[in-house]
Amino acid sequence: MEWIERVIRHPAKEMIQQDGRIRRWAPISEAGGRYLRVVLLPDGETVHNAFFDRGFEL
Repeated sequence: MEWIERVIRHPAKEMIQQDGRIRRWAPISEAGGRYLRVVLLPDGETVHNAFFDRGFEL
């Protein structure tokens, strides 16, 4: 949960999908710098899912 909260508060990148969901990415140093993607519902608070995004590029 700590990593998810970190991505929500300090994203390296954010994108809003057509359906209103919000994608946020941030590197997680404890995971070797891999980028965690957190998808929020349109309310900007509810986490829909979170996973390490292997194809992410800044």
